[in-house]
Amino acid sequence: MGLHAVSGGASGIGAAIASRLRSRGDEVLVVDVKDAEVEADLSRREGCDAALERLAELAPDGLDGLVACAGLGPATRPVSLITRVNFFGAQRLVDGARRLVAKKKGAVVVISSNSAPMDCDQSYIDALLALDEERACSIAEEIGDGHNAYAGSKQAITRWMRREAAAYAAEGIRMNAIAPGITRTAMTDSVYADAELGPVIKEFGETVPVGRLGQPDDIASAACFLLSDEASFACGSVFFIDGGHDAMLRPDEF
Repeated sequence: MGLHAVSGGASGIGAAIASRLRSRGDEVLVVDVKDAEVEADLSRREGCDAALERLAELAPDGLDGLVACAGLGPATRPVSLITRVNFFGAQRLVDGARRLVAKKKGAVVVISSNSAPMDCDQSYIDALLALDEERACSIAEEIGDGHNAYAGSKQAITRWMRREAAAYAAEGIRMNAIAPGITRTAMTDSVYADAELGPVIKEFGETVPVGRLGQPDDIASAACFLLSDEASFACGSVFFIDGGHDAMLRPDEF
């Protein structure tokens, strides 16, 4: 039995991860804006700080695992909110909980996306990786494209994970990312309902090589594996769980 924290664990993929962890006997601390053991708004630095303070109170002996799953989809407005939650909220939570996970030589899983390899505005990516929040948010608003803000945020958090993986490993922490494809959640439904993005994403979903959309439990099973001792040699990896979409679109990139 272990103790894990899951951000965004009140719904969607995060809820599926929390449920699967609990079903195997683990204790889970959900971090979310409501219906959670730790209620916090991760779009704000103050919210992240409050979440980390509460996690330290609830897990004084440390965490066996942390899943950074909280995220917003490309239909979110203002666009900069995607930036604040998907990159800065995730990065602050992971880095802030680092000592808690190190206490138990635990594991971190970052939820990325199979859209992360997309070509995105380089100045946006540079600002994200420089941890320049206001600059990154300003660029996101200037571009005004929710899909690029989303893909860029996922690319940056994945690159940040890769850059930090060795340093975390030196403290006994294995850190990896999962890149889901189109997965049927409330967030996906909001994109389907968007007049501009809906038709595009629906058509894209029909091209998944295995012939179906993902389900939250598809991602949860991979997350639980990466958190387990069975994945003890997995570190700094990006695990695409997307029904073959990435292989179809980028067969020579891996």
